[in-house]
Amino acid sequence: MNNIILIGFMGVGKGSVAREVSRQSKIMCIDTDDLIESWQNMSIKKIFAMHGEEYFRVLEKNMAKWLEYNVKKTLISTGGGFFKVGNIHKIGTVVLLDSPFDKIYERLLKHENAEKKLKKRPLFQDVAKAKSLYKDRKKEYRKIADIIIDVSDKDLADTAKEICKRTGI
Repeated sequence: MNNIILIGFMGVGKGSVAREVSRQSKIMCIDTDDLIESWQNMSIKKIFAMHGEEYFRVLEKNMAKWLEYNVKKTLISTGGGFFKVGNIHKIGTVVLLDSPFDKIYERLLKHENAEKKLKKRPLFQDVAKAKSLYKDRKKEYRKIADIIIDVSDKDLADTAKEICKRTGI
């Protein structure tokens, strides 16, 4: 079995879905943003504030190279822009968690830690800009994805079951 890489817009639920897939299938899961935060010893928000987005994208590319050569048989949850790394298909099967922007935003607002969830996402600080970014990325996500799963009206358990079924884990 190859790696499975979850991509999608920030806030779509990649991390939550990864943990549920891991629970159902017993496959190990990791999160690229968490790995980058540990590696840099600072939050993504702080990396953006201190060094900017371009620097963060270089960190993602370095992380992608490391994943390609060192990680096997793992479910990888990624940040919203990770799909742009050049070697994503060398890392594994790419699964897009797809949902309309309004559903993603609604999901974030309904979360019990909504304020924290929104603050954690530097590119979501301006909702109009985030919506524009979503529109720009939507077609790109679809081009890169090997599998597309609409998560708009699915709960975590059903989404995880579909990922397990469609990826063979």
